Amino acid sequence: MTLDDHKSHLAELGKFLGQFRAEGTAQQEEVRFNEELFDEMNAKIDASIHHNGWFNRENVCFALQQWSKALTTRNLKLWLDEYDLSKSGGKTVGIVMAGNIPLVGIHDFISVLVANHSVQIRQSSNDQLLMPVIAKYLMKLDSRYENRIQFTKEQLQGFDAVIATGSNNTARYFEYYFKKKPAIIRKNRNSVAILSGKETSEELQALGEDIFRYYGLGCRNVSKLYVPENYHFDQFFEAIYDWNPIINRDKYANNYDYNKAVYLMSEFQLLENGFLMLKEDSSFGSPIATLFYEFYTSEEDLKQKLKENREQLQCIVSREQTADSVAFGQTQKPQLWDYADDVDTIAFLASL
Repeated sequence: MTLDDHKSHLAELGKFLGQFRAEGTAQQEEVRFNEELFDEMNAKIDASIHHNGWFNRENVCFALQQWSKALTTRNLKLWLDEYDLSKSGGKTVGIVMAGNIPLVGIHDFISVLVANHSVQIRQSSNDQLLMPVIAKYLMKLDSRYENRIQFTKEQLQGFDAVIATGSNNTARYFEYYFKKKPAIIRKNRNSVAILSGKETSEELQALGEDIFRYYGLGCRNVSKLYVPENYHFDQFFEAIYDWNPIINRDKYANNYDYNKAVYLMSEFQLLENGFLMLKEDSSFGSPIATLFYEFYTSEEDLKQKLKENREQLQCIVSREQTADSVAFGQTQKPQLWDYADDVDTIAFLASL
């Protein structure tokens, strides 16, 4: 299968995924194989919500929409044309997927395919309903995918390389179990935002998307703020208020109540608005419904601190746009070339 074949098929997949929206689905006549798979995908979206209490239709469809926007002919060309994949292929690559947010492993999945390898997938039990429909759609487009895509609930077997994503604890297991194979092992990471106090209300509203999308469960979700000394949070709280319905979600509310009780019993000082707690803390990873913050006195010192801890960070959100920063509201809208942990997955796969 040529690279142009893959790009064409993935662009078709993007059109298929774009039909599913939180406000309502609508079949588009030009999308292929809707008769066979449109209703199945719609049913699996609903089933995934019942299967995983952290999923809801808005977030699942948000993920599908972002992948639809990413998988365009233009984006696929921009992503892949810089690589020489003429000699790539022929291996079996195992993928151990996480399940914290919907379709979190899809980038690894399509990367293995465009590198002309076969893929063996072990999904998380928290997110195992959507990816098989995507694989089935690709197989409808081209039957050659049938021999290249395998799902398993057992341990991976007969693979030549592996991409595994999990917590810091599971990463130690992965590093031991896969030590004899070429591997990308991903651990816990968190994202932070740097505020200067000069942000507009619109920028802070966009930051709410980075904090609350997927309930803050993703590594690209902002879990900590860096703010200048004497920063006042009134404008921040006002800007994010539109996210207040999140407290009506049972699992989120349970975490909010539990963490608030723990903090109060420990006599920690908190700022809170009824659906988000702010706690001064030097750590990067905050619990659900909590956002850590830390004051800084010098921008240069802060940049050095973040540089020293770069391996713990996924995204740095900032008004100052640099090669290492992400704009407000964009953390959950990555491009195909925004690699997790800054590890070039295609280069790794091409080297096998």
